[in-house]
Amino acid sequence: MGESLFSIIGPVMVGPSSSHTAGAVRLGLLARALAGISDAAMPQSVTLSLYNSFAHTYRGHGTDKGLLGGLLGMAVNDEGIRTAEEKAKAAGLHYTLTPRFEANTHPENTVVFDIIRSDGSPMRLAGNSIGGGQVAITHLDSFDVSITGETPTLVLVYPDKPGMIWKVTKVIAEVGINIATLQCSRNRRGQDATMVITLDDPIPATALQGLYDVMGKVSLLRCLDALPMV
Repeated sequence: MGESLFSIIGPVMVGPSSSHTAGAVRLGLLARALAGISDAAMPQSVTLSLYNSFAHTYRGHGTDKGLLGGLLGMAVNDEGIRTAEEKAKAAGLHYTLTPRFEANTHPENTVVFDIIRSDGSPMRLAGNSIGGGQVAITHLDSFDVSITGETPTLVLVYPDKPGMIWKVTKVIAEVGINIATLQCSRNRRGQDATMVITLDDPIPATALQGLYDVMGKVSLLRCLDALPMV
């Protein structure tokens, strides 16, 4: 037929696979948001390490194109995903993609992003595609997290000290937004901690500024919009 599987277009996504293609786009979009990537703030470099099924099938299923498309801000149904490599080069996105075949403990369909951001600071993210276009970022630097992009999500990394959860939830309550879930963890007492808060509605810019005001120093503060449904 002279047509690759990757050229098949479904009604809501560029195919062929919701887990390997659409899921890869969504993982790229989450990495873009968490790393603060934009057209005006491209990272200095991105290393993409693929594990398990992603490593074995990424070329045939377009996983590489999907990840790059997401990092460039494309939606899952953007036909430009087919030429994501060329678009990445034109945008100045410097990347390396490496399939990893060694034994590991990662879930199926895992990608690890090693990102050097535009300001020179590093960020490591790990995520996996679960199926049906559903994904999760499971590691943010040294923290275990669960960031799915299914609802608006507030992600913070901050110095561990008393009262921080109360300060954050108070700001959210004052703008009338309901908290759906809250994950909080730290590596060691008195060092950095993280909060991942899923919300019923996005946080307005005024509330984000309020979080900066009450928290003082934060290493990371991102409010992620919900990703479009696949």
